Amino acid sequence: MIYALGDLHLDYTGEKSMEVFGEGWSNYQERIFTNWNEIVSEEDTVLIPGDISWAMDLKTALVDLEKIDKLNGSKILMRGNHDYWWASLKKMEALDLRTMSFLQNNSFEAEGYGICGTRGWIAKDSNDFSDHDLKIYTRELIRLENSLKASKNNMRIVMLHYPPLNADGSFNDFFDLCKDYGVSKLIYGHLHGIGHKLIKEGNIEGVEVACVAGDYIDFKPIRIV
Repeated sequence: MIYALGDLHLDYTGEKSMEVFGEGWSNYQERIFTNWNEIVSEEDTVLIPGDISWAMDLKTALVDLEKIDKLNGSKILMRGNHDYWWASLKKMEALDLRTMSFLQNNSFEAEGYGICGTRGWIAKDSNDFSDHDLKIYTRELIRLENSLKASKNNMRIVMLHYPPLNADGSFNDFFDLCKDYGVSKLIYGHLHGIGHKLIKEGNIEGVEVACVAGDYIDFKPIRIV
């Protein structure tokens, strides 16, 4: 089976705990680890679409990554906007984490699906969207297409960190690219607390869309396939 759980926001130091953002985040790290092994088996795959650790560098992040590595199942990780520790694929793969793969300009196979994705970016119609944001947005679209092209599977699941939505609630270029490539399922995270009201899910123009932000799904991996 394929499960998904985003926005783990792990912090073994306790310096950047998400618990300041409301009761929904109470003991969230303990809940993640307990729920994970109760739901996920060793034969399953878990997709983690970003905001994995609050660490600022790869050496510090390794503490959190090793905790994830010891959990049940295989994991496919992708960068979120707070993953400042994210380094080159070569450096991350050199960590030799037993159960983890890193998604960036590439793709993986799981349960008959091609797993593709990229971080995404803020909405183009945001009030503060700048020329710098446009460069990042365009680069992220290229990375998504590179990932989609890397998979030869006709059945694809796309992971985004940012929601595939414009500020006005309509679906954006990342969603359109998924449609163009016949993507089966699209998951995303990023939205927390009051942001949950912006979430859109369901079968949208043939693409099954779901939000898997940690606090939105009560820190329980949800089954995608």
